[in-house]
Amino acid sequence: MKPYKNKINRIRSFALGLIFFGFIIMYGAIFFKDNGILVTIFVTLGLLSILASTAVYGWIGLLSTKAVPVVCPNCGKHTKVLGRVDMCMYCKEPLTLDPNLEGKEFDEALNKKR
Repeated sequence: MKPYKNKINRIRSFALGLIFFGFIIMYGAIFFKDNGILVTIFVTLGLLSILASTAVYGWIGLLSTKAVPVVCPNCGKHTKVLGRVDMCMYCKEPLTLDPNLEGKEFDEALNKKR
């Protein structure tokens, strides 16, 4: 089972991965420098990946302003909670804002509406 991460950090990591993926695609164009059409395709795909990461960063920035800031009871640092359950960004402590979920085993499925 993969370890749980804070939702905001997970989305930011995805956006960073899109940037690296875009650069790798663009550098792949070097292998086809004799064919101008392939170079154009590779550079365009890389640019689209970087633009997609910019959109994801903008979206998570807007989403982050709506997140509820809380103080983690375990490490005492300020963190943000998205949804009903989330993890602390620093110490991976399960956090919830719903009093009905306190003391229950952490599960990301608790964020889904039933």
